[in-house]
Amino acid sequence: MPSYNKDYYQILGVSRDATEAEIKKSYRQLALKYHPDRNPGDKAAEEKFKEASEAYEVLHDPAKRRLYDQYGHEGLRDSGFTGFRDFGDIFGAFGDIFEDLFGFGGPRRGRSQVQPGSDRRYDLEVDFVEAALGTEVTVEIPRNINCTTCQGSGVRPGSRKIICPVCGGRGQITQTHGFLRISTTCSRCQGQGEVIAEPCPTCQGRGRVVGKKKLSVKIPPGVDNGIHLVMTGEGDEGILGGPPGDLYIVIHVRPHKLFRRDGDDLVFSLPISFSQAALGDVVSIPTLNGNKDLTIPPGTQPGEVIRLKGEGVPHLKGFGRGDLRAEIKVTVPRRLNERQKDLLKKFAAEETPHKKLKQPPPAKGWLEKIQDFVGSLIP
Repeated sequence: MPSYNKDYYQILGVSRDATEAEIKKSYRQLALKYHPDRNPGDKAAEEKFKEASEAYEVLHDPAKRRLYDQYGHEGLRDSGFTGFRDFGDIFGAFGDIFEDLFGFGGPRRGRSQVQPGSDRRYDLEVDFVEAALGTEVTVEIPRNINCTTCQGSGVRPGSRKIICPVCGGRGQITQTHGFLRISTTCSRCQGQGEVIAEPCPTCQGRGRVVGKKKLSVKIPPGVDNGIHLVMTGEGDEGILGGPPGDLYIVIHVRPHKLFRRDGDDLVFSLPISFSQAALGDVVSIPTLNGNKDLTIPPGTQPGEVIRLKGEGVPHLKGFGRGDLRAEIKVTVPRRLNERQKDLLKKFAAEETPHKKLKQPPPAKGWLEKIQDFVGSLIP
């Protein structure tokens, strides 16, 4: 019966505003101290063990704790809380705590065979322009699916699993060391408590086979290298009715011949002639949406950057786009005909000559310095 006349917070030795971690830590210490295996035949220790377990059952559960804080034991009684009948109930409720922390516990059943499917990763290579503007592609994904012959059980049709002969269906092997009982997962059945006597001929007892599924993947505008797209439920199928895993698609963008990406901006090198840089010009340049005119102002210098607003990559998580940045590269002709040479010579003659820099006078030697010093002494 529940300890309706005792304060659960006092039993665990924690304050009324204790955190879940503090409550669990206190229960661990008390459970280890008063565990029946450490105190054989000690009725007082058994009662303290039961009281601590009952207090933990209420205080670690947010709903029960809230009910207890508001209405006390009366609220728990009205809700139908009956506590634990025996040690079996306690071990069944908190068996994982005893196994993980102390290495002992009460009888446990094998693990549930229903398991969620594993997640999958698929590396997808896309074209530079497709990544920038978005696209939709069809891919074929390999994944584990349940065997249709045995419906995922791994057992030959018409046969069934048998109780594990090593652990007797418990899923664990228990060894006694003094007052401690140490339980480990059965290596024969891997904790299932059952083993396959006649494996399925299709999946050889695994219950799984490798299948493929075609999926249509939407690539949003603006994706870049390393971006992960998640397709929920498209990973491996769950085991025996468990939920499927997810599919993570990792994007790899192929390089472009002209453009490189800097954030959401596109950058490319624009070669122009000396005369275009000096006189200015309007040239047609490539963009993601076809050719556009770019105005080169007169007197443009090598290395200058001219922007085309909004001609970059769309923002992945919002509206708008980056810019296209044309980095100017002035090309110098390697070969000139005679007329071009004459014209450049005339142009050079018309250029404003650079002012000659005055050279500083040469530094005096040590002999000259002595002569100047002696001369300064003669009136």
